[in-house]
Formats: sequence, structure tokens, C-alpha cells
Amino acid sequence: MSETTAAVGPNELVALKQVALAGGLTGDAHISCAGLGTSLDVSDQTASRRLRVLADAGLVGRTVSGDGQRISVTDEGVARLRREYADYRRLFDDDALSLTGRVTSGMGEGRHYISLDGYMRQFHERLGYDPYPGTLNVDLEERSVRARAEIEAFEAVPVDGWEDEDRTFGPATCYAATVSRVDDGRRYEGAHAIIPERTHHDADQIEVIAPDRLRDELDLVDGDRVALRVVDTERADR
Repeated sequence: MSETTAAVGPNELVALKQVALAGGLTGDAHISCAGLGTSLDVSDQTASRRLRVLADAGLVGRTVSGDGQRISVTDEGVARLRREYADYRRLFDDDALSLTGRVTSGMGEGRHYISLDGYMRQFHERLGYDPYPGTLNVDLEERSVRARAEIEAFEAVPVDGWEDEDRTFGPATCYAATVSRVDDGRRYEGAHAIIPERTHHDADQIEVIAPDRLRDELDLVDGDRVALRVVDTERADR
């Protein structure tokens, strides 16, 4: 973690929230340090310093012009706000996150990696089952892409990285999930969303593993719309 990123604390996150409330989520908001300072009940200099920290950390973008500065919340800033939002949701008993998207074909890598003994042993011990050798790939809809960052606040099952004689394999994180067809409500419980630390997927796609082949269990083909209900098991068990 860089020194700049480490400097983003609670005060800077409050400033980030104010930028978002002022319109920074949807475009460049015209925000003065004086105005932000008034909203935060701090001096102009303190407000300016907090904006500088946010900009250096990549959480906001700033454009200075003759009539002042325009500030927008970056994708990384949105993700940071969503993680804060997820924490508050957990405080108020919302123990699940719903993501929707469409089934898509992967590149076949999931089948290979899931089947490796170094991963399979951990799945068996920590998830309680041997996954079907392959993943269900889901292209997330726009709203779910934004919400995906909230998953990081949920209780997860870690899968450790390991190595053999030839190469090193990275760790992953598994989240308990239920997969449902949106059109008729049929669902499969006991699956897990798996997020590898090293992945070729962008944030707009998520992979799911289960003891069975989900395409067969739910009669899924590419393009079918599914809902993924990710459960915070720590919260749900209380």
C-alpha cells in the first residue's frame, strides 16, 4: 500500500461523500474549497488538502479552469463508497447482495484451474464439496457492476495460493451464493461466487462454482438472465 493510499482515512471519505452528493457521481461537479469546507465544517485549507489526498489516491478527478475546479468521482472512488455502503448495510441486518447478469461462455480456463489438486483439496476441506470442473460465467448488468464492490465486505472463504515445480498459482476468495433463473425463479442453493486474485475477467463478469454443473441444473444457455444472491454467512448465522 502506498503512502498516499494509506492517507485516505475517515475524514477524506466524508469529503468523498460530499463530492458525490454535490453531483460528482454523474459528472464534473463545480465544487469550491470554500463550499466544501462549509459542508465539512472545516477550513478552506483543510478541505483543499482532503481533495488533494483523494485526487492523489485516484478516488476523484480534478479539472481546474478559470471559473474554479470541477471534480468527479472515479470508478475507484465509487467502489470505495460502495464498500462503505456495504458496511452500513451489514449494520442494519442486510445480509445479502443481489447481482444480475447473463450467462456467457468462458475461455475454458475455469475447468482447468478448478480441477488442479492444489485448489481441489482446499475446496473439499473449506467449502465441503468437490466443485464441478468448470465455472458458470456471468456478464453483470451495469447496476450490478457498480454493486459488485460491496462483496468485499462480506464474510468469505479464502483459498490459498500454492505452487508446484513449474509455477505459482494465486489465491482466490469464495462467497456463499444462490443462483436463480430470472424468468421462472428456479434456483440452485449451495454455490459459491469465486473471485481469483489473478484473473483475466474485468469487474463486469463474475464466476460461480458448485458441486453440480449449473447449466444442466437450471437449463441455462448463453444469454439467459440469472440472479446471484451472495450471502454474508457471518451475518446470516447470527
